[in-house]
Amino acid sequence: MDTRFDKVINRKNTNSLKHDFAAENGLPESVMPMWVADMDFKAPECVLEALQSSVDHGIFGYSNLKDDYYEAVAGWFTRHFSWKPEKEWLVQTPGVVYALAMAVRALTEKGDSVIIQPPVYYPFYNVIRNNERKIIESPLVYADGKYTVDFEDFENKIRENDVKLFILCSPHNPVCRVWTEQELKKLGDICRKYNVYVVADEIHCDFTYEGHPHHIFTQTVPEMAERTIICTAPSKTFNIAGLQCSNIWIPGEELRQRYKDEIAASGYTVPNNLGVVACKAAYSGGDEWYEACWKYIQGNLNYVREYLSENIPQIKLVEPEGTYFAWLDCSGLGLSAEALNDLIINKANLWLDAGDIFGKIAEQFQRVVLACPRETVVKAMDNLKKAVETAVRGQ
Repeated sequence: MDTRFDKVINRKNTNSLKHDFAAENGLPESVMPMWVADMDFKAPECVLEALQSSVDHGIFGYSNLKDDYYEAVAGWFTRHFSWKPEKEWLVQTPGVVYALAMAVRALTEKGDSVIIQPPVYYPFYNVIRNNERKIIESPLVYADGKYTVDFEDFENKIRENDVKLFILCSPHNPVCRVWTEQELKKLGDICRKYNVYVVADEIHCDFTYEGHPHHIFTQTVPEMAERTIICTAPSKTFNIAGLQCSNIWIPGEELRQRYKDEIAASGYTVPNNLGVVACKAAYSGGDEWYEACWKYIQGNLNYVREYLSENIPQIKLVEPEGTYFAWLDCSGLGLSAEALNDLIINKANLWLDAGDIFGKIAEQFQRVVLACPRETVVKAMDNLKKAVETAVRGQ
């Protein structure tokens, strides 16, 4: 086990959304945060050194992207996915959620329908609703411990609601599916049939388990390239989300211009240079750190899987194919959604993501972030065991 990731770093009083805002969210100050998707690991040394060099320089003026930035980012995708996006496809944004909002505004009008697949990353709902578009849900089907796409429902919903845009989560957050080429092609064929644009959130693409390779949507469905936006970022992979740097790939020239016009209308014009520096350093020199980090997280998953099986059989791990989450099926506890959340927060003293924020159909689930030291995982599982035992005795 790589002990670099064992160190518990105190993140209190660092303006950490994950660690410093329990009270503001109505939770006990002592609660253990394992919710929002950032890591409790230091970023790679190559990133820290590059940032330190920029800080030492001491000037933080306006910035822009040079060719070496594109080469670093494209080099990562070439090495890891055998995909080299073209330089002109690149549009830099301060984050993927912002990028999704810009796509909704650029590709649809107020009142238009946008389709999603719940349970799904909750900002998807926000960027549709807050821009006065109509949310259309085509829920994933959960059976025998696995989620699948209901393609008939997906097509019917698109046809019946004149859907203009599909926001795809790939790999899927929170259910941890990595879509197969066949599944992506089927989704793409339906969207092409009804002239639906696709925005693919592929921010978790670097985290997939053996036997479940990630497939870039436009690489898998090249027929949809002119109508697709691919959203990527180094933020999850290297724990630099706060530096606000995302890379959006748009092969279609007309689509790309519409998108860039919407960004210009929002007032965003230049990137955060520290984000640019960190991204370039991570994609150029972070391979070894990333491999070691992912191996460590897989060790955390193995611990959770074994612990639940042996100690809390009422809670089932939905076997992940990707992402650094554990998606827990808690329906075996026989609790209401309200009682389940009370058990997690007030009995187990854990701050997890309650399933219902991803869609009402997931109210019996909880999402756990495993990108943390093993010590944290061990304590969380022990807390959960004691809470469940107390709840069972009280029934």
